[in-house]
Amino acid sequence: MSRVAPRTRVVVNHEEQYSVWPADRQPPAGWEPVGPEGTEDECLDWIERTWTDLRPLSLRRAMAAAEPPAAP
Repeated sequence: MSRVAPRTRVVVNHEEQYSVWPADRQPPAGWEPVGPEGTEDECLDWIERTWTDLRPLSLRRAMAAAEPPAAP
């Protein structure tokens, strides 16, 4: 008997951090569905292609604010 892989979905939080979550369950508080629904491997592949900057959004914003202005 072959097992069917459970369906997962990609979720994202307010810091633009991604994860996978069972497709038949509501994501935890603070996480929203985004991207594909499919096998875990399909979802992880999408995350790998999409989430190219692993720094949390708040850190990226703080670092951008701390950059000196560009020279004219």
